Amino acid sequence: MTTTATDPPESFGTDTVSATDTAPPPVDDARLHWRRGDLECRIGLTGAPNTSVATAVWLVVAVALTIAFYLVLTVLPESRGVAMFTQRGPVPYVVVTLTAWALLMLAVKLHKIAHQARALRFGDIVPADPDFVLSPGTVARVMERLKARCVDPVNFILFRRVEFALSNLRNIGRISDVDEVLNSRADADADAAESSYTLLRGLVWAIPVLGFIGTVQGLSASLGAFGAVIQDTADFEQLKPALREVTGGLATAFDTTLVALVAALGVQMLLTVVRKREEDLLDACGDYCRKHVVGRLRLSPFEAGA
Repeated sequence: MTTTATDPPESFGTDTVSATDTAPPPVDDARLHWRRGDLECRIGLTGAPNTSVATAVWLVVAVALTIAFYLVLTVLPESRGVAMFTQRGPVPYVVVTLTAWALLMLAVKLHKIAHQARALRFGDIVPADPDFVLSPGTVARVMERLKARCVDPVNFILFRRVEFALSNLRNIGRISDVDEVLNSRADADADAAESSYTLLRGLVWAIPVLGFIGTVQGLSASLGAFGAVIQDTADFEQLKPALREVTGGLATAFDTTLVALVAALGVQMLLTVVRKREEDLLDACGDYCRKHVVGRLRLSPFEAGA
């Protein structure tokens, strides 16, 4: 059974091959579009490159979601869970906003990674014909096939690597040089991916710190209230109502820490999953280039010196 370029891949490492080198290019609707598939572009934004996200935009969305969340809490009956978010000072409001911001950015990154992975299904950019030799003389043919299958290849991590290597093929004298060029692009993509997590790592650090700030704030209020009660009240019966303020401060201290730690744990777990998916994507792009570019490349002495 023949597999076409539009068949879905089983995994990042699965290669698909077209029927023949003479198969007609797919129609425009079947070609891979970066702008059509990128989530930020689809909602009217410019779209951050690779798997980066438009952080400022998603902060605005996170603030809107936080407002909606607290509006829902206002109509819910009083309970311990509602009080943890609404009666424990300003810290829970900030924690909810930062958590929503981090989760939104991770969800968008996960969508972008899946969209980038769609390029891996095009295993027939280099013709599958065993007699075909990838060389400076056949680069134009491969580039035409690439553009026939993708509208904007420069926006895809995989296609950008292939295009960069092929465009420099005439200036390369050895196959190992092509491998070095692809490795340099792979390192650049890895650095870009790593830098895209800087803000998210900062949020994972900041959220529990906010919880500890709430703890200190609550304990400080409790100790201050307790000292005032002891100083102004001698009768134990009169101490009971005043101690409620002390216990309220303790509730603020421990509830804010609980909310922040649970939120940070959720963000960290999702962050780990997303980073693993992106690492798998980059590894699959490297394997693809080694198999379909370096593995099919042949440089004759005449072409190497051209």
